[in-house]
Amino acid sequence: MPISASDDAGRARAGTRRVALPAVIAAPHPSRASLRGLDWFFFFVANVQTGFGPFISVYLTSAAWTQVDIGIVLSIGSLVALLGQMPGGAIVDAVPSERLVAAIAVAIVGGSALIFAVWPIYVAVLGASVLHAAASCVLGPAMAAITLGLVGHGGMSERLGRNARFAAIGNGIAALAMGLVGHWSNQAVFVVTAVLLVPALIALAFIRTSEIDPERAHGGQPEQPPQRPLSSLWQPGRLRPLLIFSGSFMLFQLANSAMLPLMGSVLTMRSSHWASLLIGACIVVPQLLVALISPWVGRRAQLAGRRHLLLLGFAVLPIRGVLFAVIHNPEVLVIAQLLDGISGAVFGVLVPLVVADVTRRTGHFNLALGIAGTAIGLGATLSTTLAGYVSDHFGSQTAFVVLAVIAAAGLACIWALMPETRPQEQDEESPRAGSPTAAEAPNAAT
Repeated sequence: MPISASDDAGRARAGTRRVALPAVIAAPHPSRASLRGLDWFFFFVANVQTGFGPFISVYLTSAAWTQVDIGIVLSIGSLVALLGQMPGGAIVDAVPSERLVAAIAVAIVGGSALIFAVWPIYVAVLGASVLHAAASCVLGPAMAAITLGLVGHGGMSERLGRNARFAAIGNGIAALAMGLVGHWSNQAVFVVTAVLLVPALIALAFIRTSEIDPERAHGGQPEQPPQRPLSSLWQPGRLRPLLIFSGSFMLFQLANSAMLPLMGSVLTMRSSHWASLLIGACIVVPQLLVALISPWVGRRAQLAGRRHLLLLGFAVLPIRGVLFAVIHNPEVLVIAQLLDGISGAVFGVLVPLVVADVTRRTGHFNLALGIAGTAIGLGATLSTTLAGYVSDHFGSQTAFVVLAVIAAAGLACIWALMPETRPQEQDEESPRAGSPTAAEAPNAAT
């Protein structure tokens, strides 16, 4: 068991002989093949996931489904995705092979797409929607766990930036390609989605299981026997920043999720002929910015800490809401949507990174990721309902202002309550590998 700085100090005060520190924990050295496999796995998973979302509504509408039936299917899928976040994370923490879990989840997502394409009947589509939502609850934590197990905490920041870059490129290319395929056949979108699971699984196969440390992947102590008492996650020094982080992100998503759909409605009323093209630009252009700056975000988080980047990511959302409320030129609105790319880059890196900081050496990284995911999903679920109600009763301009105020509340929570979580030791090679992290410091002091 590593000896903490407080233990050393206590023994020195007691006049006892100082015990030598344990051997340096070996830093991970993943092969080029594994790292390239991880790159392309994120790219193709983003491709596969892009086939869902708005394409479902278009496809089912073309198949003569009523809007009520479409709404029920989408709502049930969203509910499963919300309720499955914490169980999904707990499952990934419990299983011995994150790579196997990821492979099964990708196969289920691809199979769900194939069901949509082949059997567009109510029972089959409802079942496929549930399967897709459940698999996604496991797939996200599994991908984060593979990343952490492969590169360790010391390499996590920069690796997450690279992951976000490949996912953003995959999203942008897939959105464009599937838009073109959908112009020919809405059904073909889901066939292409199912086919894309093959290169995703091939990329996953290049990630060597032997290079994924099973304890490190769960946020545990590398090269140590598994010790994962759940009580370690409930320590105030860990639980408090996790809950502040999750609650702030719930406010962020409560403000963020409805902004683009609401702006789409506004654009349709102002310029119906160009609305689809403008919305497409609003989706693709921020992804290009995410791909461009995500690696910088990862490096910056490693060098200077997480908190200032969190403040940046939260600060651009209220600005975006105010701009949407006061700007009436459609082309300028697309430019304002670039701010979403800044938030996307920051949070694509920092959500798993901050959770990894807070849960370091607990063995419950993926469960905590599920807790944060549940809060984020709850905010996203309520966002469109809230924005729609305000817009219908008070106008879209007021709705954007309300969303901006909610976003500002999330920013205030981060500013006033969220501590810096970057560990004092920067990697597993530190001779003080057993000393407490920033998240553990309050407990170490006691």
